[in-house]
Amino acid sequence: MKHVILGNGPAGVIAAETIRKRAPHDQIIMIGCEDAPPYSRMAIPYLLMGNIQEPGTYLRKDADHFEKLKIEQIRGKASSVDLKAKKIELDGQSIAFDKLLIATGSVPVQPPIPGIDLPGVHPCWTLEDARAIAKLAKPGSRVLQMGAGFIGCIILEALASQRVELTVVEMGDRMVPRMMTGVAGGMIKKWVQEKGVEVFTDTKVESIAQTGSCLTVKLSNGKALEVDLVISATGVKPNIGFLKSSGLDMHTGILVNDQMQTSHPDVYAAGDVTESIDFSTGERIVNAIQPNAAEQARIAGISMTGGDAQSLGALQINVLDTLGLISSSFGLWAGAKGGDHIELVDSDTYKYLRLEFLGDVLVGATCVGTTEHIGVLRGLIQGKIPLGDWKETLLGDPTKVMDAYLASGQAQSAWMN
Repeated sequence: MKHVILGNGPAGVIAAETIRKRAPHDQIIMIGCEDAPPYSRMAIPYLLMGNIQEPGTYLRKDADHFEKLKIEQIRGKASSVDLKAKKIELDGQSIAFDKLLIATGSVPVQPPIPGIDLPGVHPCWTLEDARAIAKLAKPGSRVLQMGAGFIGCIILEALASQRVELTVVEMGDRMVPRMMTGVAGGMIKKWVQEKGVEVFTDTKVESIAQTGSCLTVKLSNGKALEVDLVISATGVKPNIGFLKSSGLDMHTGILVNDQMQTSHPDVYAAGDVTESIDFSTGERIVNAIQPNAAEQARIAGISMTGGDAQSLGALQINVLDTLGLISSSFGLWAGAKGGDHIELVDSDTYKYLRLEFLGDVLVGATCVGTTEHIGVLRGLIQGKIPLGDWKETLLGDPTKVMDAYLASGQAQSAWMN
């Protein structure tokens, strides 16, 4: 059996290792398109901080790791996939497959802004991007960052550590608008501003122009800023452009079932590139987080080798450290239709906790300034544990989630036995 894995990020690597463990003699080819060994994009901010060198981003530290596992590595970029012939077109050559895993991840979204292609404007997505940014983001450099979402806040942390003069511009009405409630996102904004970072929300970049050795950035709030570097962190999207003529079922991402199988029986997909089932709603979702990619890759590897593994659905999990302020959200953090909630706010100490219920089941949560409840909240949400009378207790004091978890979990265990 010949397994071809398109993509060598975390999903591709975990799938390849899973296949090798289950099928010692099968052929495995893993294809990546960058000039580096398989690495983690999540490590790039630590590279920019100077905490690690490039080898510190590599997913496997042993240089011979894949050779020892007899996983062949090829560098190239796929232009198309022919499902009938079961082959990939790759930089002028064709690679045949028996089973194919598409794990091509995400690509940055480039907003339609005049000047977005100027030399001083960079995304922060690849090692090549990081190298370019590191040359420009020196202490005292004036940097404007577009986007204050999850990825943007991670980049923000790295830039702040380099003592640049940083301005962040976010189109949404708060920071991290796709993982934080209005109160929580506003709390993070206030924290960041107190750390010396200028933040404009409800603001767009209208244009970027070269002015001598600087860039002039015009904002929708009427301001014009001169900067040395612009970083575009306005989001990502599934990397599926090369699949347009493939015939695979796709919407925003590649549609997969609970075994990570696409509309073609011998083609699978895992990670950011997929549109899978949301654990909480049963609806389709692109859940571009590394834990989800790792789990999908494990399931895909088992499925591709004839095993039986099924996904329970993609649970939305976000944990973020923004200049020392920890925030997290789980499940239906924005609330469920017909549900109710309790919100606990202490702005002075940057503490926030909001719980979302549907009936007597916890379906979502948002935290700022604490990590003590994170495991319990995830357990209650993922376990869909009926809380019974404990729901009323939590509506009165949401900090008692540990007590509720222990009591409800034990009750469920006794009922199951």
